[in-house]
Amino acid sequence: MTAPVFLVEPGELTGDRLTLTGPEGRHAVSVRRLRVGEEIVLTDGEGTGAYGTVAAIEGKDRLEVAVTRTRTEPAPNPRITVVQALPKGDRGELAVETMTETGVDAVVPWAAARCVTQWKGERGAKSLAKWRATAREAGKQARRLRLPQVRDLVTTRQVAELLSGAAFAAVLHEEGSAPLATALLPTEGDIVLVVGPEGGVAPDELDAFAAAGAKPYRLGPTVLRTSTAGVAATALLLGRTGRWA
Repeated sequence: MTAPVFLVEPGELTGDRLTLTGPEGRHAVSVRRLRVGEEIVLTDGEGTGAYGTVAAIEGKDRLEVAVTRTRTEPAPNPRITVVQALPKGDRGELAVETMTETGVDAVVPWAAARCVTQWKGERGAKSLAKWRATAREAGKQARRLRLPQVRDLVTTRQVAELLSGAAFAAVLHEEGSAPLATALLPTEGDIVLVVGPEGGVAPDELDAFAAAGAKPYRLGPTVLRTSTAGVAATALLLGRTGRWA
């Protein structure tokens, strides 16, 4: 069993003795019930991790870590971003969770024309916060040192702008003439995938994305739900680009 991972603020991973407090400290002490001598990893979520053992525990939310080594992961290349149309109910959190566990680098929530769910006002802010919390917790569970970004909600026009700057851009579509499994992929830069809503990507959206350089690609013979298409595509690309080698 690998050591549990806890998140600290950037810049705090210095020295051979570190302190974990606050909500993360409470989770380590009161929920996980770590004990002196057990292995632990602290990460800033930006690629650096401090590996060590619990040296002391104070109260219900504070522990000291004796650091044995520090490691910094290189930035992923190519970088994989999934533009995720808003699913219904809690399937958005499911999509974020599984993509994070798989290894996606960024998730961009998209208000597609055919989305039943709409993020507006306070509800939208709460939903975005849930996606970000889900990515944070799933990243720790997956023992990631570099957590994925969950960006602000974007419009179709903003998606097109994102696609135009990508090294490779694709729209996952069951009627795509080419399979994603055989697409020519870059060795560096940004790969951006668009996952549409349950009702599909609207024709004018497809036209806008095509003008930005994103062609429609299919994953396979079956039609995946919007909450599972992103994780399937991410896994495929991580294998094809060598990041899972």
